[in-house]
Amino acid sequence: MQASRIQGKRWVLSTFEENRDAAPEVAAQAKRWISIYTPDLEPGIYDSEPFLDVAKRLVLAKRYAKIRVLISEPERTVRISNRLVSVGRRLNSFVEFRNVHPDYREHREAYLIADDTALLYRVEGRKWEGIADTFEPAVAKRYLGLFEEIWNASELEQELRELRV
Repeated sequence: MQASRIQGKRWVLSTFEENRDAAPEVAAQAKRWISIYTPDLEPGIYDSEPFLDVAKRLVLAKRYAKIRVLISEPERTVRISNRLVSVGRRLNSFVEFRNVHPDYREHREAYLIADDTALLYRVEGRKWEGIADTFEPAVAKRYLGLFEEIWNASELEQELRELRV
């Protein structure tokens, strides 16, 4: 008898709109946490209503759920108003922001990982070409390992909680 493989959906992304639509679909796979590595909170993606609905549903349904956000270009973020920051302020036990430690700022990727299973990934965070997959544990775990390494080396970003960005 063959073991059945859970089938996910994989698709190629090439535009802002495709990334905006893929983010909530990938995030919806999360049961425990969402990990985001972003240059600047990507306005229109992580503060879109569909993504915020998924994020709020996750953290309000499960008291142990977390959303962790690493920001690789924090100097750009201070100038940007983002509703994810507002949600993070209200739900600060569940949403945490950190600026990427300077030793890791050479990483130019952008990605969202749902648990250790699904991901949205772009090699170059300032471009829209990438992939999304709702079930790719091997690749998701690889990038989650990198995320954890950078997360542990980076500091909590109090400024995003205190400033009205």
